[in-house]
Amino acid sequence: KRYNIEIKEREQSPEEIAAASEKDSLGALVVWAQKWLKDQLHNTDEGKAIGLSYFKNRGFRDETLEKYDIGYCPEGWEVMTTAALEAGYTKERLIATGLGKEKSSDGKLFDFFHGRVMFPIRDVTGRVIGFGGRTLKTDKKIAKYFNSPESPLYNKSKALYGIHLAKNAITKEDSCFLVEGYTDVMAMHQSGVENVVASSGTAL
Repeated sequence: KRYNIEIKEREQSPEEIAAASEKDSLGALVVWAQKWLKDQLHNTDEGKAIGLSYFKNRGFRDETLEKYDIGYCPEGWEVMTTAALEAGYTKERLIATGLGKEKSSDGKLFDFFHGRVMFPIRDVTGRVIGFGGRTLKTDKKIAKYFNSPESPLYNKSKALYGIHLAKNAITKEDSCFLVEGYTDVMAMHQSGVENVVASSGTAL
């Protein structure tokens, strides 16, 4: 009113309202998952023996793991999906976010990321939108990294790992380093180079 600017508002369609509601529901699930996975890394024997020791051996400090909210998804195929269902999240949304997959044999859910250390992927505002998971097994038949599938939350070609922590340094330096992996971002950030991000897999 002060500057005589008229804002033309339009009502959202029922489809748009439903899509926004679904996105919020998926967002709530990935936030729950991030906290649960982080707890598994720091407060379970398996998480500490396998996940935490991996990062310690690679020279990552506690404050770096905390800054990136690193987690661990236990072995056991259905540990996380069972916990999510008990927490009130639905099978459909576990599948939509890629946290759970259906077995072709019987349609039961299993943990897509089981046995992997977990890297939450955030948007520029810091909101969790997906995950990257790295196996610590040496079996060459197993893909080293898995990423969350495309969803209303997560678009691989628009997501950059670490952007929420790097944005201020990118603005200040007027430059940005694009590296290959999640741990590359963490290592450079830990070494004082903060204007660094990684793309999601091959999605450049």
